[in-house]
Order: sequence, then structure tokens, then C-alpha cells
Amino acid sequence: MSADVKKEIELEIAHVLFLDIVGYSKLSVNEQHARVEELNEIVRLSEQYQKAEAAGRLIKIPTGDGMALVFYKSPEEPTQCAVEIGHALKDNARLRVRMGIHSGPVSGVVDVNERTNVAGAGINMAQRVMDCGDSGHILLSRHVAEDLSEYERWRPFLHDIGAFEVKHGVRVSVTNLYSDDVGNAQLPSKLQAVRKHRAHVHWAEAAIGLLVLAAIVAAFIYVLHSGSTRSLESIVKKSVAVLPFENLSDDKSNAYFAVGIQDEILTKLASFADLKVISRTSTTKYKSKPEDLKTVGQQLGVGTILEGSVQRAANKVRVNVQLIDARTDTHLWANTFDREMKDVFSVESEVASTIAQQLNAKLTGPERQAVAEKPTQIAAAYEAYLRGLGIEHGQFSDSSNQEAAAAYAEAVQLDPNFAVAWARLSLIQSFLYFNSIDKNTNSAAAVKDAADKAIALQPDLGEGWLAQGAYRYRILRNFPGALHAYNEAQKRLPNSALVNEYLAYVERRLGHWKQAEAHYLKAAELDPRDVQLWRSIAEELFQCERRYSEAQAALDRALQISPSDEGIIAAKADIFQEEGRLDEAAKQLGCLPKDSTDGYLILVRGYQAMFEHQFDTAVTVLEQKTKTIKPGQPVSTSDVVALVYQGYCQEWAGRPNDAHATFEFIIQALVPTPGSVITPDSRGIRSFLAMAYAGLADKQKALAEAKQAVVDYENDAVVTPQAELWLARIQARFKDFDSAIVTLTHSLEVPGGVTPGDLRFSPFWDPLRKDPRFEQIVASLAPKEPE
Repeated sequence: MSADVKKEIELEIAHVLFLDIVGYSKLSVNEQHARVEELNEIVRLSEQYQKAEAAGRLIKIPTGDGMALVFYKSPEEPTQCAVEIGHALKDNARLRVRMGIHSGPVSGVVDVNERTNVAGAGINMAQRVMDCGDSGHILLSRHVAEDLSEYERWRPFLHDIGAFEVKHGVRVSVTNLYSDDVGNAQLPSKLQAVRKHRAHVHWAEAAIGLLVLAAIVAAFIYVLHSGSTRSLESIVKKSVAVLPFENLSDDKSNAYFAVGIQDEILTKLASFADLKVISRTSTTKYKSKPEDLKTVGQQLGVGTILEGSVQRAANKVRVNVQLIDARTDTHLWANTFDREMKDVFSVESEVASTIAQQLNAKLTGPERQAVAEKPTQIAAAYEAYLRGLGIEHGQFSDSSNQEAAAAYAEAVQLDPNFAVAWARLSLIQSFLYFNSIDKNTNSAAAVKDAADKAIALQPDLGEGWLAQGAYRYRILRNFPGALHAYNEAQKRLPNSALVNEYLAYVERRLGHWKQAEAHYLKAAELDPRDVQLWRSIAEELFQCERRYSEAQAALDRALQISPSDEGIIAAKADIFQEEGRLDEAAKQLGCLPKDSTDGYLILVRGYQAMFEHQFDTAVTVLEQKTKTIKPGQPVSTSDVVALVYQGYCQEWAGRPNDAHATFEFIIQALVPTPGSVITPDSRGIRSFLAMAYAGLADKQKALAEAKQAVVDYENDAVVTPQAELWLARIQARFKDFDSAIVTLTHSLEVPGGVTPGDLRFSPFWDPLRKDPRFEQIVASLAPKEPE
């Protein structure tokens, strides 16, 4: 078909009415045809349908047993159309129809014959909402209901009926629209069944849930509070830690080579399910040959330790290793390997296999095959790969990650069949993309290409599945797909702390908090000395769930490992702020250097001054971070957060011109051109854009962007609560107190939502402070006196 007979539908937010005929599949073919024609005629007679069609802003999509109607003006259009159709069907016993309405992104193509190829989340979610109902129901998604609640005419007919679980484990909050003469006032049968089932199994679920929770909590409390050592009796016999290999080469620049050899041995060991293997992050701070092996074994929770050294001269490599029983300080096995560079990989395979043999670990056939796999035939490619590992794991900065990516790229250029190098390249490029670093080189297409090549070359490669998961998680934000890929990686790398940590990340996004906790626990067991892992457990799990004492305990574990870490101490202050314990937060911040340039610490200090209503001080503090942001450069999440708070603190300090300039700067940074497309990414920038518009008193744009941010992240259990919180702040600013109270009430019920300290002290809620409903919410959060 030529281009001139097609109409391209740009990606935009639409308002979708989805209808289907209840009991359609039980009808005869003739009856099906007749019912569809009858429904079509009723729809065509709808006044709202005719108005939208005449304006050229309506798309009708036949679905076999019904249709989807796509409107573009406002959510009132599909709602009014549904009401008119409902009136027409009121006395029609033959035709039983249910309807669902949702607002969301839609795009596609319509040709002159009105054949359609239109799709998008807006249509999919409208169908899911409709699927929750029975005959006569007009169901609305929460977002549509919130929009309609702004209009007085609709409020009496909106009845919230709770949440349903639909396809892929997604939960949708549903509102039933009905009056005396239209709609179905009965609770949908699906929800009735769920509530009845819950009543029957309530006590059994409660008992099982308490047992499971008790086990998880007990395990975590043991790990959190066990300190830096464990008793010898508690240590698993089939357990090993590989300490950093000593570089004995004359050329000290070959240090990366020793790091790479150690890492490859660890990776091979991690594929053995019958072993417990400690991650390199926990071993990297130890000496190659520590004096007190017993203490090291207790700190790492292992019974055996592998020490080693690497010496390289031209194309010759010597690797010395010795396996030691840490409990008795006795040597179990030692060997020296002299190899040509092209055969160095065989050393790693032999060492891993021998360790498994010495510890009586049972290896499966696939595990034996994987450990013997030769990754490449080209020595130069393997050397580039080891150099990448050494750089990636020896330094921690954006520039070092880019250097490592270049080394992996060199490896696959030298050997295009080098599967694990493709996987490592994809992994590190996905991380760089996720953090908006050189997206031209580290593009979505480049990440996908490398991940796909790794799996195509070696379908059972654990690192390949890890790369597939990272692509789906970091690039596509396809969390169910990422979870599947990470589970596949775990099958092949059962002892990888990184895989368990990645599983926890994606499970949080899906709202599977208990599963995330279990995987965090497993990661901590395999990587007990990883400071950043403990910080992640504190901030991304316990703090989100408002389990503040456990969050502080996790940070205390991190401080045992790194006592002067500014970021961890700042994180403790942040938790005290969330609890509303500002005095303790101030004490933590007072322990840190006043001239520190740590970006996170600056933000936490800014929050403290803002909560204390010291707005000029807050501006001065935040400017330490924001003054380095240059026009035209990409902004990180922490950058734009600092700018938003700076702008509002300038306003509250009585500096409207400065505030106006800051808000204009934010808009220019996030939307550099009028046609700039904002896509849901890791930064959640649409909420910040909404706050900038609110700062400029542009209510319409502020609310539109804030509501769209909630829609953008409706399948992300981590970002959605934050998007809703920003929306509530805007609603409070523009004195829409009813909506703000509704949003806040929900925000308190979900992980990652509003916190007690924020409600008590944040100036954003000052407009609400005299509202008795808000006062009641704040009072309910006050610490209870012990009985």
C-alpha cells in the first residue's frame, strides 16, 4: 500500500473504551454475527461517538467479540460514550456487554479502508480493566477515575472497589461507575471470589506467612547482627574463598592479568551448585597471603581458602595456587602451572575442578562440560578480555567502565565467536546506558546486539543470560522478561552473588518484596563483605518498606567493613530523617567533613536544612552540587532532584527570581527542544519536569506531566510510589486538597511511598497543615507510647 493512503498515528496518550459481548463464545456463528452488528449500531448511535468521529479524533478497532474505541480529547469522552451505550442496553436482555476504560500511550497505522494496526499500553490496560467485570459493568482504571474526580458531575458515580490481579501478575486498581439507571452496582464476581477465598484461607495463610516471615527475618537478623565473624561450627564444609592473586610479573602493568585469572576461577566455581563460593567483592580487600587465615575464614564464612600468584613473561605464564583449610591452617593441595598464553584458560578449568574434587563436591554433567569449555582459540582476544576484567573489577568509575568496555570490544573484534566477551561487553554497556553515559557508543541497539550474540554463540552461558536480563531490565524496562532471564542465569551460576542481587532488583520492581528479601539474603551470604550490597539492602529494601531499625542494622554492618564511608553515614542520617528523628540525623551529619564533595551527602544535608525550614542554608548546600551542572549536558537523577529542591527552597526563602531561573533551567535541561520526547527511563524525569512547571505556576502542564509519570511507571513498584508522591505535592500546591489526601493515603500503604518525617516536616505539605484529614494522617504516624 502506498504511503498516501495510510494515516500514521503518532505515539500519544489516548483514552480507550474497550467493550466485549459477555457469553459470546457460547453463541452460534449466526448469533455472534447478529450480536456484533447490533452492538455496532448501538455504538454508532452514541452522540459522543458521533462527535468524536466528526472531529476526526476517533479510532474504532474491531476485536471479534467487541471493539476498542480510541478517543484523544479527554477521559470524559470514552466515559460519556460508555454511559450512552449503557443507557441503550438497559432493557436489552439479548445483548450483555461489559466495558473498561483506561488512559495510556497508543500508536499505529490506519489505512483508507479503516483497517487498523493500532496498539499500545493504553489499549492493553483498558482490556485488562474490562476483563475484571461482568455484564453491565463500566469499570475505570485508577488513573481515569482520578481524572474524572476533578469534575463534579462524575464524582457521585465513582465507586472504588479495590485491586485485581490481571495478566502477568500485574495488579490494577479499579473503580466501578454506576448510577440508578446505568452500570452494574454489584461487586464483580472475580473480586467476590477472591474475597471469599481469602476468608476461607485467612488463618492458614496467616500461619504459613508468619512462619515464612519468621524464617526470613531470623536469617536476616542473624546475618545483620552476627558481626564480622562466624563460629567455626556454623561454616559450611563445602565452601571456598579465592583471595586476590599476587602479581609477580616484572611488568607491574600486568596486574590486571592476575585479577582476570582470579575472576575466571571464581566464575567457574560459581557454576558448581554443590559449593558455596564467596564473591570477589568480599575478598578483594584481603592480602594475597594473609597471616591469620582462621579469622579470614570466619569473616567470610568459609572452610577453605585458595591463595595464588601469577607471573607473566612475554607469552609464558606461571600460576601458583594452594588450597588451605582455614579452620586448621593446613594445606590441602598445591600446584604450579606453566602454560603458553594461548592455553592459560586450562589452568582456570583445572584449578576449579580440583577444588571441587578436594571438597568432595558433586558435579553434574553440564557443570563438568561448562568448566572445560574453551572460551576462545585466539590468545590476543583472551588477553584483551582479561584486561577488561582487571579494569572493571580493579577500579570503580565511569571512565574505568568505559575502558573495560573498550577492552571487551577489542576481544570480540579479534574473535567474533568469543561468547563470554560479548556477554561482558553487553553487561557493562547496559550499565553505562542506564546511567546515561555516552549513549551513542553504549546504545540500546549495541547492548541488545552483544547480548543476543552471546546467547546465539553459547545458549547455556550463564553470563549470556545475565546480559539478556540486564538488557531487558535496564534498557527495555521489561521486568517479567528480565526476571525470566536472571532465573536462567541462576540455573547456570547458582553461587553468583551478582545474579541473586540482580534478581532482588527486578523483584522489587515487580512488587515481589519477600522474594527480593530472600535473594538479597542469599547475595549477602555469598558476598558478606560487600559494602555497597549492605547499603543496597538498607536503602532499596528495608528503607522502602519503612523497616527503619533493620535498615540501620544493615548500614552498621557496612560500617564495620568501611568505618569512615561518608555515603553510609549520610544514608544513616537519611533514614533518621525519614523517621522524623531530625536530631539524630543532625548528629550523623555533624560527624562528616563540612567541605565534603560527596553528591549524596550534599543532598542529605540539603534535606536536613529544608526540613528545619532553614531555606537559605539549604540553597547554599545544594548549590555545591548544582553549580557543576552545565547547560546542554545530560543530568542525572541526583542532579535534577537537587535542582528541584533548590528551586523550591529559593522560593520559600523569598527569592522568586532565583527560583524562576532554576525552574526554567530544569525545563531546558529535560526538554531542550519543543519536540523532545520523554521516555520512561531510570531517571523518572517527567515528575521533575512536572515540579518545574508547578514552580512556574503552570498548573495544567504540571498536573499533566505528573499524572503521565504515574502512568509511565504503573508497572514499576519502585518508581510508581515516588511518581504519586510528586503528584500529591503538586495537588497540595494548587490546593486540590481532596486529591492530595487520597494520593497520600494510598502512598502510606505501599513500599517506597511517603514517610513520617516527610509528612511532619516537609514544606511541600504546608498548604495542607490545617486540613483535619491531614492532621489525622500525621497523628496516626506518631510513635506509640509503650503500654
